[in-house]
Amino acid sequence: MSDIAILFPGQGSQETGMGRDLAEDRFWAMDLWKLAERESGLPLREIYWDGEAKDMADTRALQPALTVVNLNLWALCRERFSGSDAPLAMAGHSLGEFSALAASGALELQDAVRAVTLRGRLMAECGDESQGMAAVLKLDRDAVEEVVEQARSESDELLLVANYNSPAQYVISGRTNALERAAALVKERKGRAVPLAVSGAFHSPLIQEAADEFATFIKGLDWREPTFPVYLNVTARPEADPDQLATVMQRQMTSSVRWIEIMQGMWDMGARRFVEVGPKNVLSKLAGQNLKGLDGLVTQNISDMAQALA
Repeated sequence: MSDIAILFPGQGSQETGMGRDLAEDRFWAMDLWKLAERESGLPLREIYWDGEAKDMADTRALQPALTVVNLNLWALCRERFSGSDAPLAMAGHSLGEFSALAASGALELQDAVRAVTLRGRLMAECGDESQGMAAVLKLDRDAVEEVVEQARSESDELLLVANYNSPAQYVISGRTNALERAAALVKERKGRAVPLAVSGAFHSPLIQEAADEFATFIKGLDWREPTFPVYLNVTARPEADPDQLATVMQRQMTSSVRWIEIMQGMWDMGARRFVEVGPKNVLSKLAGQNLKGLDGLVTQNISDMAQALA
């Protein structure tokens, strides 16, 4: 049995020039870029191949563009992960979950691109200056949850842990007043709070209106049984039933990302080689943090054409 887990990154893994080498070499890879441009109405290749960082951070462009890069890389290296090396399981972090669902066959490529394009637009439109997110570093889970509870109580504003990324990294989401109070409490505990450049309080009830519209779209997609088990952000468990996939994914935008549990679940399932397919190596680093000290752990990143063909 294979011990390979495939991971797909989400927002924050974008970089200049991503996916260009592959798209200019393979027509089918370029076609997926063009599909995403038609769906989004945005010049994605211009933005990500020659654009500025601020434009690349726009979630309306980022979500379809990064999904295209992830899926093109997977298409190029898919044969390598077949037979005895077929993935034991897959997962994607937040936005990356749609790459995992498409790569596993649970969603058609076109439906995945349409979904993330709508998701990006809704998330860009739903926020305002009264809400946001921040990464919390150098505090353990109990300390982060205590900070969130205290800041929420003292500010009387919504605040929660949006991402359980690793024992060394969490993301909190909510109202600005609560975030500011939490940052002060984090500093008192010798931790570090880093505001994130996002347009809203993602993975929280504050974007419920956008999530409701997205859920209606998700429900209408053609869901299929995935070829490989996909660990879901909402439940931290693998799901194969198409109806359940559709039901759980309707909650994805407002639910916490339970990445710590996903990494442990994959390890317990037998995964030892964690291969990140997508730009940078964010999830490779998180795998190392989550499974630190365990014998047999191997992490790998496939971020460009050369690495996909290696």
